[in-house]
Amino acid sequence: MTDETPAPETPTAQTAPDAPTPPDPKELERQRAENYPRHWAADVLASDGRVVHLRPIVPGDADALVEFHGKLSERTRYLRYFGPYPTMPKRDILNFTTVDHTSRVALVATLGDEIIAVGRYERLPQGDGNSAEVAFVVADAHQGRGLGPILLEHLAGAAAENGVRRFVAEVLAENRNMVTVFRQAGYQVSRSFDGGVLNLDFDIDPSDALVQVRNSRERAAEARSVRNVLGPRSVAVIGASTDPEKVGNAVLTNLLRASFTGPVYPVNAEHTSVRGVRAYPTVRDIPDEVDLAVAAVPADQIDAVLDDCLAKGVKALVVVSSGFGETGEDGRANERRLVHSARAHGMRLVGPNALGVANLDPAVSLNATLATDLPGRGRVGFFCQSGALGIAILAQASKRLLGLSTFVSAGNRADLSGNDLLQYWDQDEATEVVLLYLESFGNARKFWRIARRVARSKPIVAVKSGRGAVPPALATGTDIDDTIVRALFEQAGVIQVDSIAELFDCAILLGYQPLPAGPRVAVVGNSTALGVLAVDAARDSGMTAPDPVDVGAQATPEEFAAAVTTALRSDDVDTVLAVFVPPVAVRVASYAEALGAAVRGADKPVLTTFLAAEGIPDVLAVRGDDGTPIRGSVPSYPDPARAVYALQKAWRYASWLNRPADSVVRPGGVDADAARALVAGWMAASPSGRWLSDVETEQLLRCYGVEIADFRTVTDEAEAVEAARELGGPVAVKATGDQWRHRPDLSGVRLDVVGPDAVARAYRDLFEASGTPVMQVQRMATKGIGCLVRVQDDPSFGSLVSFGLSGIMSDLLGDRAYRVLPLTEREAAELIDAPRAAPMLSGYRTASPVNKGALVDVVLRVSTLADDLSEVRELVCDPVLASPSGAETTDARIRIGPEPSRIDLGPRRLR
Repeated sequence: MTDETPAPETPTAQTAPDAPTPPDPKELERQRAENYPRHWAADVLASDGRVVHLRPIVPGDADALVEFHGKLSERTRYLRYFGPYPTMPKRDILNFTTVDHTSRVALVATLGDEIIAVGRYERLPQGDGNSAEVAFVVADAHQGRGLGPILLEHLAGAAAENGVRRFVAEVLAENRNMVTVFRQAGYQVSRSFDGGVLNLDFDIDPSDALVQVRNSRERAAEARSVRNVLGPRSVAVIGASTDPEKVGNAVLTNLLRASFTGPVYPVNAEHTSVRGVRAYPTVRDIPDEVDLAVAAVPADQIDAVLDDCLAKGVKALVVVSSGFGETGEDGRANERRLVHSARAHGMRLVGPNALGVANLDPAVSLNATLATDLPGRGRVGFFCQSGALGIAILAQASKRLLGLSTFVSAGNRADLSGNDLLQYWDQDEATEVVLLYLESFGNARKFWRIARRVARSKPIVAVKSGRGAVPPALATGTDIDDTIVRALFEQAGVIQVDSIAELFDCAILLGYQPLPAGPRVAVVGNSTALGVLAVDAARDSGMTAPDPVDVGAQATPEEFAAAVTTALRSDDVDTVLAVFVPPVAVRVASYAEALGAAVRGADKPVLTTFLAAEGIPDVLAVRGDDGTPIRGSVPSYPDPARAVYALQKAWRYASWLNRPADSVVRPGGVDADAARALVAGWMAASPSGRWLSDVETEQLLRCYGVEIADFRTVTDEAEAVEAARELGGPVAVKATGDQWRHRPDLSGVRLDVVGPDAVARAYRDLFEASGTPVMQVQRMATKGIGCLVRVQDDPSFGSLVSFGLSGIMSDLLGDRAYRVLPLTEREAAELIDAPRAAPMLSGYRTASPVNKGALVDVVLRVSTLADDLSEVRELVCDPVLASPSGAETTDARIRIGPEPSRIDLGPRRLR
């Protein structure tokens, strides 16, 4: 090319107007930074029980990050950055706020619009690429609130999603607080020193120790958040009206009437005082600290209330106002916004549409409810949702002289739930019995986990209302099959009852009498008819009771008391039920005094039908210093059947409590690594999941020691004959289509087929019926009772294992028993004995009992497989033929798929 040769034109925007403009790399990076994984955002509880919002950092946080850094003390900056770092250069601001959310991840903790903590990790280029350096810093004013461990938990969760398996950190040796965070996190941390710097190195894979630490911190934080609600030092009533007909006036009146031990601040913009107490225009104007605010303002004024509460540093908010989720879709949207705003402002929320909260401890004397009268002080904690129901419950408790320690009616239960109350009552020395009225479940799996622990120290009595009990607009939780709920309550040690009356019947027994040591009941009374009714009820409930001791209608108080004393002293008696009908024209009090003296100090429970009273009769109450009934008071029931019902529930709970706490033991012969490799390969080929083939199912089950009776898959008559020859002995020929499996008429299978001609004939018959040449020839298993073992994915409880007998009748009657995974050996044995048809396995009539130990082994192996492999979404072994010689599985199906998100299993967060 010469100088005269014109150069070819280079395309430009002018010459090629349709050419696309190359994307700006910086703009693409910014867009990626703003498009973070939404499920990483979470509301979490700090150790002081207040809420903090956690989310990935975005470029728009630059100014807030600079402000956050500027407020850090020199000491905090030095410990974080190993030297002076007074201001952040622009390049660092850009670097810190623009991340890719994979190799570079940063999370911020916020309170309102303010950043109060920052955590980050950055993948290290050296090594295998699975390690990352982690660091975080917390604002001085918020140090000591447990934000460091929270950031570490959530960073580890994000890192695991991105394939990071190991964290490293450099910490100044003098930074003791940060060293403590890593040391107490539950990880196995390796340490080395380099001058004054401590190098830490640890795997972030979940371990038992890590889960225990997480659950312990969650327990403490949630209990503290409830303590902020039930033990405030001061209360503000927002919307405290001078009109006696208004809700705000009722709340203020009840607080003052209960003699709350702290200051009460009415908030009313139009009056300077309400009910003789100085009022303030807003919460901000109150000169002193406010721990708890009760909002009784219209729904459209809540936003301003939240802003004022944030500015004031209010710890918790009770919203008694209606107009939210109970009104329909718009109301539910407003309710979600209310929860989000309250948490963003650092507060736990009770309600909306709540009756309120109460604490009868004389050191608090809190009645922040709409109920004018509360029961006396006692040792029972009560949680419910419905406000109207709450008023009825409190009235019933008062009528029966059932004392309460604390009471919460959560209304629409948008935030604070029964799970939080369980965490609180577990640590509350003033509460010995827990009562729950559950209209719906929120996080059912978490409820089961918490309840199982709490029930070891305090009885939990729960009513799970039916599906029709909650209006659709208020159905905030998951609808769960009642059969499953009942089975899992029993596994967790929760005493389930079906009505409010039964709830109180159990409560007055558990709250005032010891637990029965066994099922032996002595009935003592002065009425033959009532005595016989009591004995029949005890026997019908599974307890043992000899004929009643009848002292006669003319017995004196001393004779009646002597008979009760004799029964109590008997080694053959665990409980005494005293049935008493007062003779005509006698002084009843003398009988009560004699009975009370006879049972005083007894270490066995005593119940009575004294005067057909309901609750704690005044004449049988043992009073404390404040005049309220205490332990030793004798509960009374209107009729013997109700007394026995409560006693039977207490006995079953005591039996559960007395079982040795056994642990999950993995069965032998398990190759989990091989199983994981198989599943990983199948999931790589089918990321959305699928049903495994029969051969793949057999391979996976074999990894866990579950053998399927030997079979061959054949495609023509000759292959069927050859397969039968290889297997030897009688065989089964089976059609393989889904419509032919487990048909009650057995039209898809030919059993006990012997000889080549019979096998060929069976194959031809099934081919003609099914229209498909693919069939199975299987060795005949030992004849036995067909059983079904299933693992299913429940959206509330996670993976459940169920057991029942095979067949259409069991399906029709729903005769299945359920347990939450993982199972202990005792729980597996209980599962097998739980269905109504289970006596068939124990040798019903002339049949021989089956080998239950072999069935337990199958259930445990299936349980272990499902617990190990989260990708197993469904597993069915049906039938498992149980015989005296063992248990053989002849058919099984497995479906794999992506693991569903389990909020309860990851880093701590509020639901």
